[in-house]
Amino acid sequence: MTANTDHAHVRTGHGIPRWRDTSLDAGARADALIAEMTLREKIAQLFGVWVGASDEGGEVAPHQHDMEEAVDLEELLPYGLGQLTRPFGTAPVDPALGALSLMRTQRRIAAANRFGIPALAHEECLAGFAAWGATAYPVPLSWGATFDPALIREMAAAIGRDMRSVGVHQGLAPVLDVVRDARWGRVEETIGEDPYLVGTVATAYVQGLESAGIVATLKHFAGYSASRAGRNLAPVGMGARERADVILPPFEMAVRESGVRSVMHAYTDTDGIPSAADERLLTGLLRDAWGFTGTVVADYFGIAFLKTLHGVAGTFGEAAGAALAAGVDVELPTVKAFGDPLLDAVTGGMVPEALVDRAVRRVLVQKAELGLLDPDWSARPPALTGPGPHGREVPGAHGTPDPDAGTVPGPDAAPDDGAERGSVHLDPDANRALARRVAERAVVLLHNDGTLPLSPAHAPGRTAAPARIALIGPNAESRTAVLGCYAFPVHVGGQHPGIPLGIELPTLREALADEFPDSEIVVATGATVDGTGTDGFAEAAAAARDADVVVAALGDRAGLFGRGTSGEGCDAESLALPGVQQQLLDLLLATGTPVVVTLLAGRPYALGRAATGSAAVVQSFFPGEEGTTAIASVLSGRVAPSGRLPVSVPRHPGAQPSTYLAARLGHSSEVSSIDPTPAFGFGHGLTYTTFEWSALAADGHEAATDGEFGLEFTVRNTGPREGTELVQLYLHDPVASVVQPVQRLIGYVRLELEPGRAVRVRATVPADLASFTGRDGRRIVEPGELELRFSASSTDPRLVARVTLTGPVREVDHRRALHATFRTEDAPAR
Repeated sequence: MTANTDHAHVRTGHGIPRWRDTSLDAGARADALIAEMTLREKIAQLFGVWVGASDEGGEVAPHQHDMEEAVDLEELLPYGLGQLTRPFGTAPVDPALGALSLMRTQRRIAAANRFGIPALAHEECLAGFAAWGATAYPVPLSWGATFDPALIREMAAAIGRDMRSVGVHQGLAPVLDVVRDARWGRVEETIGEDPYLVGTVATAYVQGLESAGIVATLKHFAGYSASRAGRNLAPVGMGARERADVILPPFEMAVRESGVRSVMHAYTDTDGIPSAADERLLTGLLRDAWGFTGTVVADYFGIAFLKTLHGVAGTFGEAAGAALAAGVDVELPTVKAFGDPLLDAVTGGMVPEALVDRAVRRVLVQKAELGLLDPDWSARPPALTGPGPHGREVPGAHGTPDPDAGTVPGPDAAPDDGAERGSVHLDPDANRALARRVAERAVVLLHNDGTLPLSPAHAPGRTAAPARIALIGPNAESRTAVLGCYAFPVHVGGQHPGIPLGIELPTLREALADEFPDSEIVVATGATVDGTGTDGFAEAAAAARDADVVVAALGDRAGLFGRGTSGEGCDAESLALPGVQQQLLDLLLATGTPVVVTLLAGRPYALGRAATGSAAVVQSFFPGEEGTTAIASVLSGRVAPSGRLPVSVPRHPGAQPSTYLAARLGHSSEVSSIDPTPAFGFGHGLTYTTFEWSALAADGHEAATDGEFGLEFTVRNTGPREGTELVQLYLHDPVASVVQPVQRLIGYVRLELEPGRAVRVRATVPADLASFTGRDGRRIVEPGELELRFSASSTDPRLVARVTLTGPVREVDHRRALHATFRTEDAPAR
């Protein structure tokens, strides 16, 4: 088919093509454009090209990845281009010059194809915009530790604004994988081990990102985290009910409630069916049942993996056809199966062109919604348009002549006004303050014998701060110890050792020195994160014996594919602390000096006798650029700890896989020598005050299977200072037609109370929350007895209501209620 832009059916009364007419809906515009495109032009919209922006402001250059051959842009661009892969996240580039480089490349792409269609640019944003100089926020496991969706929504909106300011359209986050085995290297990228927590926090993140105009991407759909033995990309061994009741609910919640516009398929296969070729998953469930209307994008190289790893396709053309038929719309990160192999498969009659049309319509609808098909579309991003927080006035803004319009500058072109190096700031003070708030709320106090807080200003009875603090451990002076594997300084910066980090990353030593100006801070590394050497033990022990308190800085080093102890491809054999850190910790405990174990990690670790024998245990999960400041403020008591565990901390390092969300046979048993009982259960976290829960009352103890329960109770701060209590509501179903977990989280609410203040909490619990997947695969609510447990953690129930559902078995679907609701009002003072 050839273009005929003068034909009446593709032009409006104003003489512009119908697909340019913003008065039409996006679907009509996409249909009009598809009618004018050749097969090759349609296919060109279905893949990305991996590029890197120029640090000189010139055009992007194709990224040479060791898994793919080089791409010839000159050959591809006349037909158009669907996406640009990670122009900022491939190599260090000044944000202003990166934005200029992307702008000039978009002009080149639009000028090269017949329709003037630009590419959609995507980036990683798992712990902030993955670009040089951008704010590094806490990792998703820390989001889960906050149990604060509103705060995570605020953070995501800030991330989205920064991405949008430099010309990015799509973010590859959040991860909705539910932790099933904490040995998996990507635990740090997850939100936790409970599907309700994951769903609520991830949905909030999507809402924030989408509010900034960024297309959020749910990943990895579905089951990636359930790989056998916690090995990355290993086969998934789970049944249909585990998938339906544990893995899928967070995705369902996000699709229903967040406005998400993209989903990424998982690498893995479940029961022999790779996700990328699973039509029942990507079309039958995601689209037909849940009503998702956005795009499905491939995890990087995932379509080619149908041939090279899964062996369900003999050629790349067959892989392309299988993915398209299943419902994958876009190949990322670069063109492989969706290029010539797909073209040949369609022209050869092996793949219906209708599948291409279906996918390209979804892509073009999204581009229309983003304004990329509008007649007044400009490649110039807000950061180069100014004035504003990210940039300043430049030619071309507000209708003034743009000297670059219509040109294709060479790679050495000089930046124009407003795009000088350093003129775009992606880590402003407001971002850092927000990163600090998230980090503070994510710090979890696991154990405390009264040693904390350390500052007399925040600890009644304490007369002075410690005169000498021994800071011991491999993370004492590591600037990147606060960062996960997808933070730019780790993910990309590690490959460019001569390039500055781009953001300020205070070490724990620096943070403690600022927090305790009158204390002497003595540092001894003791050991490396994962090394076997013990030469530093003697120095560490001497420093500990001479100190008033020891802060043991232990944990992980993030990396990729074996270059770290946590991160993608960095799976663990057991949950023992890496290297000789447990030996170091035991040595410190033996000195008799109070030891405050401080963890900067990407997963939970067993701590041996330190779990109860130390003075305190403070857990953080890669808390971001302000993480050490947050930890120091919790140690001093200036900030009251309010985080709760999003994953259980094991008592023994070898009892995996194990999560709190287990059936009776998954807990401790007299017939097994392995005890999976955690040292600290899911939802656990201490404060610097005390709370009393009392006076539980129910509106009634029976409700129909289509009804609801109403309950209320009082929570009072009985301690000396303000604090946060996290009320967690668990459901226990003692008898069901299929095996159920002993309990599962169905709701939670944060209560921030001043000393002496009490609130009456009212919870409304729909019967739908008791639903599960029955024997025939239908989701049902069964009559029978239930326990509603109002708890401080999965191991600490405070108030229990025994209630009964009455009436017939009731089938529910994706329209069922997903949430309990909580209301609070002040209770009378005593």
